[in-house]
Amino acid sequence: MDCVFCRIVSGEIPSNIVYEDENVLALLDISQATKGHTLIVAKRHYKNLYDIDENVAADIFRVIPKLANALKNAFHPIGLNVLINTEKPLQTVFHFHVHLIPRYPHDGVEIDFINNMGNTSKEKFTEIKEAIRAQL
Repeated sequence: MDCVFCRIVSGEIPSNIVYEDENVLALLDISQATKGHTLIVAKRHYKNLYDIDENVAADIFRVIPKLANALKNAFHPIGLNVLINTEKPLQTVFHFHVHLIPRYPHDGVEIDFINNMGNTSKEKFTEIKEAIRAQL
């Protein structure tokens, strides 16, 4: 398997590691969208959020507040985005990872959501809710 994160975890590719434990590796993203942009990577290969073992996911999410606070204390950002891309349109490395992107005034990073508030009927909300519950 030619997976860049598997190669980083194995030590084959050098990286700037900021945290490591049995199941989790955190490193600076090579792109540094903003100062401190950090990736939290599952050490074992999982394609994405659909594929990851829930216990490993729990290990990763236990690390997120620790790293978020480290970024906050180190760089004093005005906020932080936590981002997971799963398949289309944005996943480019098919190995589960979480982005922590510290935010700064005028940093040029744009994450935009369409506000559809008021465009969904009560009946449609019920339909959507029931479709999700049926799959749990």
